[in-house]
Amino acid sequence: MREALREAMAARDEDEIPVGAVIVWKGRIIAKGHNMVERLHDPTAHAEMIALTAATEAVGGKYLNECTLYVTLEPCPMCASALNWAQVGRIVYGATDPRRGCTLYSPSLLHPKTEMVSGLLADDCSALVRDYFKAIRK
Repeated sequence: MREALREAMAARDEDEIPVGAVIVWKGRIIAKGHNMVERLHDPTAHAEMIALTAATEAVGGKYLNECTLYVTLEPCPMCASALNWAQVGRIVYGATDPRRGCTLYSPSLLHPKTEMVSGLLADDCSALVRDYFKAIRK
């Protein structure tokens, strides 16, 4: 999760919403990503989507059932659906997203075999997002 936080800080430094993601397979990081929505002018360029694309390339296939995604903010429904299609084995997120998080909608957005863990470094992850929005609203 600390590496995902570093990715989130990179997003913040690029004036993106500070969300970072890493994907681990067989004990090593195979993919990293952070939000690039503004940079790419692409509403789908979320941290999870960037990491997902890199991870499928790294494993040589579209299924990531042996992988763990670490992401600083609870995935949105779009990302959760993509993670479902990739059959990600485990999702670990830091901060809950009370407005747009996938758990607000339905746990069925995720693959039935996907394990979801919340709250890892939640305070650090939440502070990063909160401070970002506080700074841009001044």
